[in-house]
Amino acid sequence: MNETAVTAFDRTTLALDIWRGDAHGRFERYEVPRRASQTVLDVVTHVQRHIDPSLAYRYACRVGMCGSCAMTVNGRARWTCRTHVDAVAANGVLEIAPLNHLPIVRDLVVDMAPFFDKWAKAKGTFAPTSTRRDDFARVEPAGQKRRAIDATIECIGCAVCYASCDVVGWKPDYLGPAALNRAFTLVLDARDGERTERLRAIAGDAGCQACHTHQSCTERCPKHLTPTGSIAGLKRLVAWAAVKGEL
Repeated sequence: MNETAVTAFDRTTLALDIWRGDAHGRFERYEVPRRASQTVLDVVTHVQRHIDPSLAYRYACRVGMCGSCAMTVNGRARWTCRTHVDAVAANGVLEIAPLNHLPIVRDLVVDMAPFFDKWAKAKGTFAPTSTRRDDFARVEPAGQKRRAIDATIECIGCAVCYASCDVVGWKPDYLGPAALNRAFTLVLDARDGERTERLRAIAGDAGCQACHTHQSCTERCPKHLTPTGSIAGLKRLVAWAAVKGEL
């Protein structure tokens, strides 16, 4: 971040260093009005609407439900719609970049395909064991397995955990915390029919065993989920399945 251009903290304006171009691009400086209760998404939108209409970025709901506005703000992946400027720009400067570990399409937009491809590799799709002609499946809310996934099922696939994971940066084929969290949810779903196949899919070198338990995913998840716990659960399940000869 280039803070030398800001000689004093002006509370009426905000300096933005925004990434422009592709992976070989650069940061460009913009100055926007600073207002009360302003979010990072607000200031990015101001640049696009009033200063440079060519700025590319992604958003949808603006209220923390879709996760599509995730960007790297001052070096940390965040939902920009729920991140207030006052919380991250005490010196009057913000550095805004695309998410880490994903190909840059242009400016602040990344290609999410590799992220969701890893969901597919982890068999993150529910495999039903019944049809619509069967009676409704009955899952006891107080059951041990159902309660174990209470802290996993709310993932919306924003990729903040993926962009925050050091292992993804070191090992590009690592499935990542979101895909593994999804796999854990399905492995414990009594209605799913691919438990063994899913454990095999996440048991390899790029699966749950590659996690170093740094807990960056859990620390930075905007939904306050615990992907680290899910991955630890998968490690136990894989070990037990191996002992039983299922893998």
